[in-house]
Amino acid sequence: MIVDEARVAESEHLDPRRWVALLVVLMAAFIVVLDNTVLNVAIPTIRAEFHTTLPSLLWVVTGYALTFATLLIIGGRLGDIYGHRRIFVIGAALFGVGSLVASVSTSVPQLVVGEAIIEGIGASLMLPSTLAILSTTFKGRERATAFAAWGATAGVAAAFGPVVGGFLTSNYSWRWSFRINVIIAPLAIIGALLFMRRGERTERRIPLDLLGAALIAVGMFLLVFALSEGSTYGWGTPLKDFSLFELVVWPVTRPISIMPIVLAVAIGVLIAFYFAERAKERRDAYPLFPFAHLRIKTYRYGLLTGLVLAMGQFGLSFVLPVFLQGARLLTPQQNGWWQFPTGVFIILGAQIGGRLIRAVGTTVVVRLGLFSYVAGLVLIFHAVSLEITVWRLLPGLAFYGVGIGFAGAQLTNVVMSEVPAESSGVASGANTTVRQVGAALGVAMIGSLLSVQILSQAVTRIRAAALPVAVKAQALAGVHAQGAFYKPPASTSPHDTTILQHALRTSVVDGARVALLFAVVVVAVGALLSFLIPRVAAPTARAADRLEPLEPLDVDPALLA
Repeated sequence: MIVDEARVAESEHLDPRRWVALLVVLMAAFIVVLDNTVLNVAIPTIRAEFHTTLPSLLWVVTGYALTFATLLIIGGRLGDIYGHRRIFVIGAALFGVGSLVASVSTSVPQLVVGEAIIEGIGASLMLPSTLAILSTTFKGRERATAFAAWGATAGVAAAFGPVVGGFLTSNYSWRWSFRINVIIAPLAIIGALLFMRRGERTERRIPLDLLGAALIAVGMFLLVFALSEGSTYGWGTPLKDFSLFELVVWPVTRPISIMPIVLAVAIGVLIAFYFAERAKERRDAYPLFPFAHLRIKTYRYGLLTGLVLAMGQFGLSFVLPVFLQGARLLTPQQNGWWQFPTGVFIILGAQIGGRLIRAVGTTVVVRLGLFSYVAGLVLIFHAVSLEITVWRLLPGLAFYGVGIGFAGAQLTNVVMSEVPAESSGVASGANTTVRQVGAALGVAMIGSLLSVQILSQAVTRIRAAALPVAVKAQALAGVHAQGAFYKPPASTSPHDTTILQHALRTSVVDGARVALLFAVVVVAVGALLSFLIPRVAAPTARAADRLEPLEPLDVDPALLA
């Protein structure tokens, strides 16, 4: 009877509109994450329609990721200061406007303004607010469920991006990748105004740390840019001219590439950001990012594990399409459908993981997910061959998807579990920023390894092949210029074409296997790092009945010492 009364009393403080608010949050998170991947398969179509070059068009995708990663922590802090619902609405409005501009664009600059700049700013305001809203809206078991749903939605959006993009591009128009957002963004705004509660006003307005904002924006932009473009411009010797608005800033004739310089400047700016923020903390002067929160082990080691998880996940998302289209010769739409089961297994894993936390605790579920992730990568590694079928790939995708559903969905719950409510926005921004940096690291490292291995294997095979000298020279030049997607010219004889195609396809297989093996090592390191996260035991029945916070009720005191 006492427990029932406590439950009723606690329930009275919960917003009855919270589940509709969760739906709005998930809808917003879905379109933001989807935008990271949905456009990739449409790049060739847009290039042909705009009569432009591939490098200029890649700035649309890269620019969105740069803007997004640069402003995430600032967007989260703005939510802490001005209210997360307000910042969410502003972000959704900008996201919708940017999508509209991109959907009617007739040139690459207009597409960059709409997608990379306006949408990127909107996403950086909207996404941190979604996590902060969940953190303050839900309690106890419901809170774990809400974070699991958010993590699963983000994973599914990343997995379904190529499917949605390929379907829309093949059957309708690539512009529908943006028109979806134009429809959903206003619905998210209406839902937020109707079903999200207003944030509580603070007694005094907290000033925005402008110096910290400038330093983190510049530092993150340069860091993500260097990690994303290092393989394009070269990490040591320059591979191509570095240009801004058709003005050559760093020619290929320089003795060293510009990328190490950019990376060094980024690290220097981020170090300056650290010292500036620590100085503000000592003066109690409202720093943009409270580094003191890193003393919380669930936050510190959760972020570190999330970084490694993102490296493996986005590295694999780069390797698989190259292998399936370069070696298995699938179309972009077929590639999307082959990877479609991943999203289904992510949903399944999130549901199972959400129920397991009641028995074993959140941290154990994260660890199980990471080891399932490793098993999936190993199975995919063994399945990679010229004769691969969707059924041979399916077991690996199953373990991989369930692993993301376990680890990705619940890791956010771990990271946010002990963060003070007044800093939930900047903490969620940091959580997403770390994953963006992990994604850039994964694509840079695993992508570079894949490209180098494919080139090395292809050059070795072509030189050893029984081909005319002129055909060999032409093929070697083509492989150096186009990599895995080099196609022999129509004037090449059928016999020589067959030899070249087999050499290229086999090289892609070997390169993909090496890159996947590296991804296995990366995620295995993440699985080991997860043991640094304090083990959170499952709540007792009484605690669950009272709807007390699920995290972190029963942390082992020895682990906090």
